[in-house]
Amino acid sequence: MKTEVSINWTDVVTDTYQCSEIVGFNSLSPNNHLSICRLLYVLLSLLAVITTCGNLLVIISIIYFKQLHTPTNSLILSLAVADLMVGIILFPLSMAFSLKSCANFEGLFCKVRGSFDVSLCTCSILNLVCISIDRYCAVCQPLTYRAKMNHPVVVIMIMICWVVSVLTGIGVIISGLNNKNCGDRCLIEVIVSNTVTPILTFYLPVIIMLCIYLKIFLVAQRQTRSIHNTTKCGAAVSKMERKATKTLAIVLGVFLFCWSPFFLCITFLPLAGDSAPLSVIESIRWLSLSNSMLNPFIYAFFYSWFRSAFRMIISGKMFKGNFTNCKLH
Repeated sequence: MKTEVSINWTDVVTDTYQCSEIVGFNSLSPNNHLSICRLLYVLLSLLAVITTCGNLLVIISIIYFKQLHTPTNSLILSLAVADLMVGIILFPLSMAFSLKSCANFEGLFCKVRGSFDVSLCTCSILNLVCISIDRYCAVCQPLTYRAKMNHPVVVIMIMICWVVSVLTGIGVIISGLNNKNCGDRCLIEVIVSNTVTPILTFYLPVIIMLCIYLKIFLVAQRQTRSIHNTTKCGAAVSKMERKATKTLAIVLGVFLFCWSPFFLCITFLPLAGDSAPLSVIESIRWLSLSNSMLNPFIYAFFYSWFRSAFRMIISGKMFKGNFTNCKLH
């Protein structure tokens, strides 16, 4: 019999019944069950290792090389730290949670896993909002960019991202502890979980970012048409800023590709009174988690200086001398 579950925001991250019935292997023999379980562990462990190593490369590069000490890269550093925590913390928790008979846990484990899930997702999207604001100032207001996006401002933006994310994660645990005896409040809590929370944590920030990048695109188009009136140096700077904006817009696009199915499911399936197999829900979750693995590859593909930094770290050249001031190409 196929196991299905109704989806709402609170249940997706705190439902204790999902912990024991995620992948339907009931029709398989114990030996095949064990083999598939081990194979999934190997594959998911590989994803965790790639996510962790990739984001460590980004973090070390930005911290070590002074050329990468820019406001934009500080925000990328914050995003990489969130992605690193996904690889180190959320991947192992999700592995234990997702593989049915490999491990069975009580409700508290599910709430902790859900808290990290929501908190790190919120942190990622808030960092992306801050990055889009940084790109708007760089492209649309280049003359005042350095004054507006200075070090104290960036630090405040990063602190806001993490504080709001932590508070959101704590809220998930608290709501999960109180929903067993919610009584008449259940309907209201489900409505809030399925509509208000996703709107505030996902849909509204996404709309803001899309509007910002649309404005940036229009300004960049005007700059391209008038580039012959600028100096060669100014043209080079403008081109560099547009390339950085394009790369970070791709980061946003990948984020939307990975996370949109998750939020669409928890928003619209309950409203339609529909249900989904637990295996589908967990597949969508793993798609969203894979976003943390993809970001370092995007930086390496589009940024030559990140590629140079990665090569120096992986080859061990960084440990053979002081290269903090070297020119990355």
